[in-house]
Amino acid sequence: MARILIVDDDQTIGLMLKDILEFSDHKVTVSQQPKLTKENILQHDIELILLDKLISGVDGTDVCAELKADEEVAHVPIIMMSALHNVGDLCKSVGAVEFIPKPFDMETLLNRVSEVLARDRSGESTRS
Repeated sequence: MARILIVDDDQTIGLMLKDILEFSDHKVTVSQQPKLTKENILQHDIELILLDKLISGVDGTDVCAELKADEEVAHVPIIMMSALHNVGDLCKSVGAVEFIPKPFDMETLLNRVSEVLARDRSGESTRS
């Protein structure tokens, strides 16, 4: 079980992801406000972030870069997601450890989450 923060402005997607992850015994917080991501990380002791690339006029890669530049929260691995399939390298270049193109299936999501959490807990480098 991990504490996961989902940052996505599509409430339907956020709640669907929450249901999938909670079914796998994770504790999930959903936010539609990317500017509150750091506060949510600290308040909920987040261990993993699922971050959308485009959120209500905010570029998720900017949010990712800001988080990775902040020593207080830089240790939290970020998986970025987007319907834009050509942005995976960009997302990783700003600090995301994984990129998942939308739409994706439950198995892909759960596998990526498990892989990232396993790497992070084993001390492998998931940080930029």
